[in-house]
Amino acid sequence: LKNMSLALFLFGLIIAVFTIRSIVKPVSRLKEILLGLSKGIFPKSAVLDTGDEIGEMSMALEQLVKGLKRTTEFSREVGRGNFDHEYEPLSEDDELGKALLFMRDGLKEGERQKLENERILLENEKVLLENERVLEDKVEERTKEVTKQKNKIEKQNEQRKELLENITASIRYAKRLQESILPTNESINTLLPDNFIFYKPKDIVSGDFYFVKEHKGKVVFAAVDCTGHGVPGAFMSLVGHNALNRALAENTSLDPAEIINGLSKYAANALNRTTELNSGRDGMDMALCVYDAEASTVDYSGSNSPLYIIRNGEVLITKADKIAIGSPDHADYSFTKQSVGLKDGDMIYIFSDGYVDQFGGSEGRKFMYAPFREMLLSIASLPVKDQIQVISDTLDKWRRGAGAVHEQVDDILIIGVRHHSKA
Repeated sequence: LKNMSLALFLFGLIIAVFTIRSIVKPVSRLKEILLGLSKGIFPKSAVLDTGDEIGEMSMALEQLVKGLKRTTEFSREVGRGNFDHEYEPLSEDDELGKALLFMRDGLKEGERQKLENERILLENEKVLLENERVLEDKVEERTKEVTKQKNKIEKQNEQRKELLENITASIRYAKRLQESILPTNESINTLLPDNFIFYKPKDIVSGDFYFVKEHKGKVVFAAVDCTGHGVPGAFMSLVGHNALNRALAENTSLDPAEIINGLSKYAANALNRTTELNSGRDGMDMALCVYDAEASTVDYSGSNSPLYIIRNGEVLITKADKIAIGSPDHADYSFTKQSVGLKDGDMIYIFSDGYVDQFGGSEGRKFMYAPFREMLLSIASLPVKDQIQVISDTLDKWRRGAGAVHEQVDDILIIGVRHHSKA
């Protein structure tokens, strides 16, 4: 009995050692690698193939690591400006790989368009150095990939195999680039001392952008709503900003209608609208104001975006042309200029349609223009800092509705300027 007990003890010890070496240690190694990948750390050594099911898991993980390394290397090369670096997605369903290729092609095309614009400006000798804003295509890429651990549980002749993979990719490369085209708060407050800008992108980057610039003693400011939102809208906003800068530089009379006409032409050229094959629906809506504080006037032209002026408890509406900028169906359309005299204390509002199109309330419907005007009427006499707070609170309350929080459906932009007569 003693010998048998000793033999059973030694046999159990051997089985335990064998289990640790053949199962526990490989599984622990897989766990270590997966935890490292979740932190962006690649394994320094290759995974061994043990020839069993755990070995198959190891080889699958090895293939995943190789694919991530190739994707990371491609991202690094694109970040360095090497747009010709070869790369193939990991599979037909590799959304991240396709997004990276799409980003690379967009950046490469953006770089080519930039060089072409510089060549045209040099040939025409119409570059205004003091107003030129050089846009550098700097892209910050981050790839964040989390692979959930694969657990295999064996218990009482039952085998359950569960593999949970959740790959989330967040691309922030365009955020810094888009922020570089927006004017600083300091410059805006210098040109428009009593103003607010309520800017709430739907995603990390936005299809809406605002424009404020001093030109020939007047202040040109605009609220622009490009087709789409997120990454596609952001690329459109870069096209729109470049075209607006160029149209403004070439317009000596500061006629807002002529500026929009020029912007529409340049945007159509940038989007290759010269052929039927490229006659897409990408475009933009805009409210453009040329503000003369000395003369107490504002010259306005707009594309689907009206101008509101609130004076003595009344909303004065200046309607926009019902044509999108860059529309292929109205290539020869001329926008309308409208001039409005201002009185001391007038509040000027221009905006995109994101606020009025937001779903919410107890019935889950759009906010609409009439309630939007009523809200502006109720806050027009408040200081601009208080106005922006009411606008934000009203939007949050509307989205919550009857308890359910409605997702933001579009980018939101509202600009408010109070006129102070200098007479």
